[in-house]
Amino acid sequence: MNETPLGSSGAVDGGGHCSSGGGQCSPLQTRAAFLKNWGWQSVASINQRACARSGSQHGFNSETGEACSEKWQRQHALELPLAEVFDLLRDFHRSAPFLFLNGNTFSFIGRELTLALFSDLAPVRKRELASAVAHYIAGVLDRVSMVSIVESLCESDSLGSGDRVQTLRGSTSGTVVRVLDDGRVVWKPDGSTLEFTGLPESLKRL
Repeated sequence: MNETPLGSSGAVDGGGHCSSGGGQCSPLQTRAAFLKNWGWQSVASINQRACARSGSQHGFNSETGEACSEKWQRQHALELPLAEVFDLLRDFHRSAPFLFLNGNTFSFIGRELTLALFSDLAPVRKRELASAVAHYIAGVLDRVSMVSIVESLCESDSLGSGDRVQTLRGSTSGTVVRVLDDGRVVWKPDGSTLEFTGLPESLKRL
C-alpha cells in the first residue's frame, strides 16, 4: 500500500487552512486530495486483512462492488473539504462493496487519515478525535456530533480560571478553579466539592 501521510492539522499538503474574513476556520473545511494515495487495491487489501483477522470471507459484492470501484477511482484523487472526505467514506461503507466488514474497512481509512493529519495534537485528543471520525464513518455517530467533537478537540487547550470545561468523553462538566505554575489545571466538577488536577489537554472547553 502507498498511504503517505499528508501532513498535520497545522499544515495539510495541497490546501492548508481555509481562509475567511475573521474567526477561526474549522479544520473540517480544509481542502486537499486527502485520499489520493489510497488506490482501490489498497482499500481491498485493508478489507482482506480485516476479514482474515475475523475469519470472514473476503470478496466483492456482486451488486455494488464494481460500481464502487469505479466511483472510488473517479473520486479518491479529488480535492475535497475534509468533512466531505469523511462523508464519502461513510457513503462507501453504506454502499457495501465488500461481502463483509465494510464499516471496519472505511473506518480504518478515516482513522489512519485523521491520526496523520492531526499528528500535532496531544495523544489523548488525537485518539478521541480519530475515534469520533471512525464511529461517524461506521454509522454509530451522527454528523453533528462528529463535527462538534472534532472542532472542540482542535481548539486551543489554553484554559483559565472560571472557564467551563468538560472531560473529553463528555461524561463530566465543571469549572476551572486555577491554573498551576506547571501548567496543570485544577477544576471542580458540577455539584461536587472535590477538586481535580489534570493536564489541560484532558479537558475541552464548553
